[in-house]
Parts: sequence; C-alpha cells; structure tokens
Amino acid sequence: MRVLVPFDATDPKSRLAPVLDSHERQAFSQAMLADVVETLRATERDLTIRVVATDELSKDPPAAVEVDDRPLSPAVDARLDPTATEPVAVVMADLALATPAALTRLFDSPAPLVFVPGLGGGTNAILARHGGLEVDYHGLSIADHRRGAERVGLRWSELDSFRLAMDIDEPDDLLEVLIHTDGRARTWLDRAGFGIDVSAAGPALSRDR
Repeated sequence: MRVLVPFDATDPKSRLAPVLDSHERQAFSQAMLADVVETLRATERDLTIRVVATDELSKDPPAAVEVDDRPLSPAVDARLDPTATEPVAVVMADLALATPAALTRLFDSPAPLVFVPGLGGGTNAILARHGGLEVDYHGLSIADHRRGAERVGLRWSELDSFRLAMDIDEPDDLLEVLIHTDGRARTWLDRAGFGIDVSAAGPALSRDR
C-alpha cells in the first residue's frame, strides 16, 4: 500500500507562533513527522511511504521525500491515480498521538473509502481502495470529502479515533503531546522546557527557559 504523508516544510505550524519561533516550529514539525513515519512502519504492513513536502527537509528525512511546492490539495491529487485499483492512504504529518493500533484499524477497514475526521472539521487520514476521489483540505474538509465521494458515486465510511482525530495545530494541543505520547515530539518539547502546570483549575502548558 502506498502512504502519502503531506508536510509543509516552508512555514510549518504557523498557529504555534505564540509559543514557538520559526526555527522551533521547523524542528518540532519534523519531530512529529518522524514520529508519524515510525508509527506507520510499526504497523508491520507492506507500506511504501512517501513524504510529500513543499521543500527539501532541513534534517535527514525519515522516508523518501517528493518535493512539490503546490498547495496541499493539488499536490496530493497529483499522486492519486483516478484509475487506480491498489489502495492508497493519506496520513497527515502532525498526528503526534497516532499509534500502530489506531493506524492498523484504518488499514484493516473493509470499506472502499475511509475518512478519519479531525477535531474542528478537518480530515486527518484517508484510505482509498480505488481511484476517483479528489481531495480538498481547505475549510471544513471532512464535509467536502463526504460530498465529493458522493458526487462520484464512492461509498465511504468514517473511523472514529481519538488518536487520529487529534492533530497538533494550536498551543493547547501541545498538552496532548505531553500527556499522551513518548516519541520524538514529546522529547523535543521536554528539551525545549515545556511542561504541564497542574497548579491551576485544570492542566495548562508551561515553559521554563
């Protein structure tokens, strides 16, 4: 199975700017990417993993990289053969909470087309067993993907997974990485001085500099 992992290597995770500068966002994003690729490999499936990046990666890439400076949707669409009969998956590079078990549930789904909704209306992963789908990652993308599938007559289902629904976009999302993971992204946050402040009414993100 081919697995595409889109990655913004130009200006990643801009919504983390209140807590991370541009160099930190680059490093943290690449740590998450490495975690996602490692988790994909840990499923022990026969996967051909390709990182679809907007630019060359600044560090040793965790998988083969295909550079494409177009926006996310056309870059992914260019790699989806409408006549394909072999399955392909698209897994976002910021799913730091993903586990082999969660991804195995996705790969084992018998449905011809599977969407994994993200929190806030995004689409965090797609499994397509046949061609015909065009992706659209702008705005309320999960609704767009449902309508797009129905428009071309593709039957679809959705996988409900906390681990795959949680993508890391906002400063508060870093708490979830600290609470639920122990990979490279968690290690990067630890070394950068981030922690969990439990002195308030609820857990809050803290940072020692």
